[in-house]
Amino acid sequence: MRKIILSVLGVLIIVGAFLSAKNMIANKNKPRPVPEKVVKTVYTDTVQNTTIPIVIPANGSLVAKRRVELYAEVQGIFKTSGKLFKPGQKYRQGETLIRIDAAEYYAGVQSAKSNLYNAIAAIMPDLRLDFPEVFQKWQTYLNNFDLNKTTPTLPELTSDKEKYFITGRGIVSNYYTVKNQEQRLAKYTIRAPFSGILTQVLLTEGSLVRSGQKLGEFIDDSVYEMEVALSKTYASLLKVGEKVALNNLENTENYSGVVSRVNGSIDPTTQTITAFIEVKNEKLKEGMYLEANLNAKEETDAIQINRNLLLESEQIYVVKDSILDVIDVKPVYFSDTKVVLKNVPNGTIILSNPVPGAYAGMAVKPFKVASEKDETTTTNDDTKKAKQ
Repeated sequence: MRKIILSVLGVLIIVGAFLSAKNMIANKNKPRPVPEKVVKTVYTDTVQNTTIPIVIPANGSLVAKRRVELYAEVQGIFKTSGKLFKPGQKYRQGETLIRIDAAEYYAGVQSAKSNLYNAIAAIMPDLRLDFPEVFQKWQTYLNNFDLNKTTPTLPELTSDKEKYFITGRGIVSNYYTVKNQEQRLAKYTIRAPFSGILTQVLLTEGSLVRSGQKLGEFIDDSVYEMEVALSKTYASLLKVGEKVALNNLENTENYSGVVSRVNGSIDPTTQTITAFIEVKNEKLKEGMYLEANLNAKEETDAIQINRNLLLESEQIYVVKDSILDVIDVKPVYFSDTKVVLKNVPNGTIILSNPVPGAYAGMAVKPFKVASEKDETTTTNDDTKKAKQ
């Protein structure tokens, strides 16, 4: 019985091995499935060369075009005037900004003017006798002499004898002493050189003002300038009088400016050139930060694409018969996100969006948007079928 069981098991093993071998041979001869080729869909544009304006972005803060730092040249007590001397106070041209008590110095000036008058009056009898031809003009000078007004200019000395006589009596030196004191007396009052506003005040009314002390700052709040530093590449492109579009950081306000000055030298450390943009607007304040777009030039027969479409080898991808290829281009200007290119023929089909893993010779399928006419036709056909 045992031999029979062993014989049956041996036969089963042989049959099983035979069937397994036959199955393996059948599977080996069976053809492997060919993976389906995937063709990527790409977005494309057709090149049409046009004139591209080269716009240079820049930014900076506003500074008043006209600014005066107020300093005292004399000493005295700061007296009140018609307006408060406070930040934000506006003054018209010629109005008194600061008045310093000059009573003591004024008395000294009047004394010097009186001495000059007396000195001229003392020589009048001699002039009548020795120089009758010039007596009348000196008499007229005395008649017009007013101690409460600015000292008039001395009569012209027409002869050497007259010059020696007048100079020898010390009249000329006394006259210039008086004029010097009058000039210093005028410094006790500081007037607004132009219409503007106080932005800084460093003393209060009743304070003692010392010679050389800074009193504050006064600016013209109607005209501002923005200083911008640009690459030396654009030095030949910047022109005085060129209009500039400006906006604030929030892009809520737009302003118009003009290039007022361009520095004649390039900063050796940064290799940049400084330009000044003049802007006028009632809403502007000193210190505001603005962004500017300078129209440097216009590039003809050029296109503008995203920077990520330009290869490091200065080439771009084009589509020819559903196959990617590359062509050489000439970049002429780079911005933060865009690049201006030349030497791209009209009608060339280029990528409008980058394709991951792209290479020359890659099969692609250009994406086509159905036209409005096609969409209308399709919609009408669908409507007819629904009615049927």
